[in-house]
Amino acid sequence: MNETTTTMDGRRAALTRMAATAAALTLPLLASRARAHTDKPHAPKAGPVVKEQKDWGIAGDAKNAKRSIAVGMADSMRFTPERIEVRQGETLRFVVRNTGKVMHEFVIGTKAENAKHAEWMVKFPNMEHDEPYMAHVPPGKTGEIVWTFNRAGEFEFACLIAGHYQSGMVGTIRVAPAGKA
Repeated sequence: MNETTTTMDGRRAALTRMAATAAALTLPLLASRARAHTDKPHAPKAGPVVKEQKDWGIAGDAKNAKRSIAVGMADSMRFTPERIEVRQGETLRFVVRNTGKVMHEFVIGTKAENAKHAEWMVKFPNMEHDEPYMAHVPPGKTGEIVWTFNRAGEFEFACLIAGHYQSGMVGTIRVAPAGKA
């Protein structure tokens, strides 16, 4: 063994130790985010709902909801109904009931956003997230979302828990432009 080989082996060993240290330091950070998609519900956020404009609308005020829509979520990986019609500007109250034996969620978004989020959920199934367009509903329980559809278009609602979206647990929301049926 020559001096160059010994130096290279020493560098490899040092890099391996650095990588192991980096991994050891990173795992607790990832673990602190890993608690959302167990069979336990998310803790409610303290304070008012943050209203952020999304491509599919904005969080609504319950007092402005003129219509409620009951949505069932089942272990067959289906929603009932699978299609919802809305008028632009309408604020809806979604009452989502999990009739199954496993956790489900109801997430409103664009097809592209939901697909991207679903990919992340497969990679990080315990990822924590809580937004006003999401309801995480334990078995036998009911959740609620109040949402204002201020943009016309076709959007999705989906269960993004790993494997559920991929099994077809997706529905469509069609938002007709204001003044059109």
